[in-house]
Order: sequence, then structure tokens, then C-alpha cells
Amino acid sequence: GCVAQQEGARLLRRAPEVDVVMGPQYANRLADVLEGAMLRGEQVEATSASYGALDHAAGATPRRGSAVAAWVTVAHGCNERCTYCVVPNTRGVEQSRSPEDILAEIDDLGRRGYRECTLLGQNVDAYGRDMKPRRRFSDLLEAVADVARTRDMRVRFVTSHPRYITDSVVDVVAKHTDVLMPVFHMPAQSGDDDVLKLMGRGYTAERYLRVIAKIRSALPDATISGDFIVGCPGESDAAFEKTLKLMDSVEFDACMTAAYSPRPGTPMAHWDGASAAFAALGVDLT
Repeated sequence: GCVAQQEGARLLRRAPEVDVVMGPQYANRLADVLEGAMLRGEQVEATSASYGALDHAAGATPRRGSAVAAWVTVAHGCNERCTYCVVPNTRGVEQSRSPEDILAEIDDLGRRGYRECTLLGQNVDAYGRDMKPRRRFSDLLEAVADVARTRDMRVRFVTSHPRYITDSVVDVVAKHTDVLMPVFHMPAQSGDDDVLKLMGRGYTAERYLRVIAKIRSALPDATISGDFIVGCPGESDAAFEKTLKLMDSVEFDACMTAAYSPRPGTPMAHWDGASAAFAALGVDLT
């Protein structure tokens, strides 16, 4: 998992009784990894960030917690470098699954009686930008809608990024509301441009509000949710008030909010205030 990905060889050195340390990108190759450890009798570190994107058709069947709704991963990893976030260090680079594999999985879910699936990506709107030739998430949505419709399914997707979501994605959802649910989860994180810049988010509050306006125009009854982090190093009272103003402007249907919590290995963890908090907790930042 993510901790194994982050710690890698250090975990093996600290715990010689451990046989395998494996990142999440190897989940569908677990049998191969364990076989290698058993045959060679050595500790195995399977944490290469460049390992190919998971292909469920290649060997593993995802575990389902429901017989009605299912998650369908469309991309793994993240290429963003948000200064507060540990995900890029633990889940590796963005790796998009092939459209054919995704469509086959959705079709199989429908055949087995599933009524809903959620397309999952850390930054779902960036789907396909790592592929050659490049592909667009809006095109994938079009194809998914066609498959889901034949199986009487409905489809959602998460998580949208304000920097990458395009008008074409909104337009495709508006075109296929019988299948694609008009639900957008798009983290804002802050309503202040200076804080957003410190976070490394790559957009402004104005850009965020333009995307919201596009969604409201095309889909007046759309459900919109977001994420916010408050108390980041460098955030002032005035910056916090701008976040409240953005929240009032959007009128979110739901929000996930959290006080800033520093993560080892992230740039923000070393900034004023955060490093002192780590020292008090006795946490090693290296």
C-alpha cells in the first residue's frame, strides 16, 4: 500500500522479518511478487513508480464490497505536486488504463447485475494525457455512456481537478444525463489565490468559479461538492475569509473540510509552523 510505497527499502531494513514491500501499483501482480519471494528466499521491494498501469484483465479481479455499485479505476498515480500532499510520493506517476480494458470491465459489471459504477482517478480529468496518442477523458465518458446504457447502468466519476476539467466533460455529462450522473466532486482547497499558489494547485479562485458557472449553465440541477484545507502555513485570516466567500458563492451540496495536517516528505511540512508541530510530535521529516 501507500506506506510501503513511501518507505520501500527502509522498511525492509528496519524489519528483516518482512518478506515483501509492495506499492499499490503492483496489486494485480501480488501472486507474481510472492512467488518471486518464495522461490528466491529473498526480501522483495516492489515499489517502482514507473511500473505499468494496472490491467485487471491481465490477472486480478477487483474485490467488490457491493453487488450493486462498483468502483472502476481509470487511472493510477498523480503527476501533480501539491505541496501538502503525499500521494505523488506513494502512488507514483499517472498511468491511464486502456479504454478497451475499462469498457470491458464496465460491460462485465452490467452483465453481472451491477446498476452503478464510479470511474475513479486521483485526477480523473487528466485521464489519457500519459498515453500515445493522447486521449481525452470526455471521449472516455462518451464511450462509457454507450456501454452503460446497454446494461441499464448509471455512471459517476471522481475526482475532478479545477486545473484540468474541460467544457467538453461538462457537455458530455449534459448530453447523457440518462446514464452519466450530474455530480461533480471538485476540490477547491482554498478561495485565496496566494494560498492556492503556496499549495501548488495551478489555478485561481476565479478559474474555479468559471468552471462552476459552466456546470450550473449546462446542468442547473447538478450536485457539486468540494474539499477544503484550512490553517496551512502562510494562510492569514483574510485568506480564510476569501475561502468562506467562495463557499458562499458556490453553495456546495457537500464539502469535506479539514485542518491542515503536515505529512512527512512534503514541502509544506518544512514551512513555518508545520516543522515545529512535527518536532513536538517527535516525527522525523526525512
